[in-house]
Amino acid sequence: KPIKFIGVGEKTDALEPFHPERMASRILGMGDMLSLIEKAQETYDEEKAAKLEKKLRKNEFTLEDFLDQMGEVQKMGGIGKMLDMIPGLGAGKISEFLQWSEDAGVSIVTLWLLSTDNLSRDAGELGELLRIICEAVSLLADQGRWKLAVVGDLSLLPEKVAEDLRASVARTADVQGMTVNIAVGYGGRHEITEAVRSMMREASAQGRTLDELANSFTDADITAHLYTKDQPDPDLVIRTSGEQRLSGFMLWQSVHSEYYFCEVYWPDFRRVDFLRALRSYA
Repeated sequence: KPIKFIGVGEKTDALEPFHPERMASRILGMGDMLSLIEKAQETYDEEKAAKLEKKLRKNEFTLEDFLDQMGEVQKMGGIGKMLDMIPGLGAGKISEFLQWSEDAGVSIVTLWLLSTDNLSRDAGELGELLRIICEAVSLLADQGRWKLAVVGDLSLLPEKVAEDLRASVARTADVQGMTVNIAVGYGGRHEITEAVRSMMREASAQGRTLDELANSFTDADITAHLYTKDQPDPDLVIRTSGEQRLSGFMLWQSVHSEYYFCEVYWPDFRRVDFLRALRSYA
């Protein structure tokens, strides 16, 4: 069933109408001006604002007025959440998280931005999500701090989206920093299927029969044909939002990984939550 509302806090007044494209933009640090405007319209009192303007012009603005205005800001979710909705001024959760990882000495981070299951969404909704993802990945590339790589099947995406993602990755080819895998059009079962298909095609090109392939087939052969070939398996998988399931994330690679399930939702994931995950792993 479609999602109608989403909770952005612990109280009932923190329920908001769910707009997938706006939420995706907020999660990726791209802002959400429409929701910010709607929140402002809900709390705006024209008569009160006119009185406050007069006070400001006469230099009669008091501490009580200031506290009253802070209360209005709090009704809109607080300064932090308001800044997160302004493009360019938000925390940029992805960059923030990558900085935490870099500080902790992590060498490879994989960010799962779009699964193969998401590709069955409404065309208009999916198009907006892909646009936001392309912009977010491009901004990461612009920083020139991390070496980007795509983990997923780009043939499942619109050609323009695939081209934009490849271009962003190419701009970081010479970066010596931490590797950041961008998982877009990714599904664990699909990855393993593609690995086996690649092996069969490779064997066919070499003139080998299926029997010959079956007789020489090993775990290492699949590993060598995954999207993450030449990379070590993940040590730690962090799942936010309180859901204790993998949803198909790196099914092959995570066989020996440790898992950390965090109750907090991703947009509100804090450095202390990250450190707790590292402590749990250690």
